[in-house]
Amino acid sequence: MLPVPKKYFVTAAEAEGKSKLTAFDNALLKAGIGNVNLLRVSSILPPEAEFTPGMQIPPGSLVPTAYGSIVSEIPGERIAAAIAVGIGVDADSFGVIMEYTGKCTKEEAEATITRMVEEAFEVRGKALKEVKVNAVDHVVEKIGCAFAAAPLWY
Repeated sequence: MLPVPKKYFVTAAEAEGKSKLTAFDNALLKAGIGNVNLLRVSSILPPEAEFTPGMQIPPGSLVPTAYGSIVSEIPGERIAAAIAVGIGVDADSFGVIMEYTGKCTKEEAEATITRMVEEAFEVRGKALKEVKVNAVDHVVEKIGCAFAAAPLWY
């Protein structure tokens, strides 16, 4: 049985690279999670998880992470990634994490992801107290990546 994460943060970054993979890796580095192993998870924030911006995770760690990324090789194309965490009114209840990527501006991604979190709470019949959002956009030079994530930690 895996332990339930107790901490999280939201991060977003953009980068260029010489290949699609190195653009993605460079965005991870700029987001502060380039030296850990991401374990992609779906979209539930554990109950009572503490928002811990600037949290340092040991290199090589296996890190449950909800994330979205988009890579483009079209010079001049604008790409964006956003992450949002919805926190409910009930402090001991779980939250909801949503990720979004698209060919749009940062502001459009933020608006879209916020609506997605609101809908997730609505369909669950939960009252939404707060939404934490982080988003980024990038105009591609050669090969670019936009990345947004909510890493979970212990």
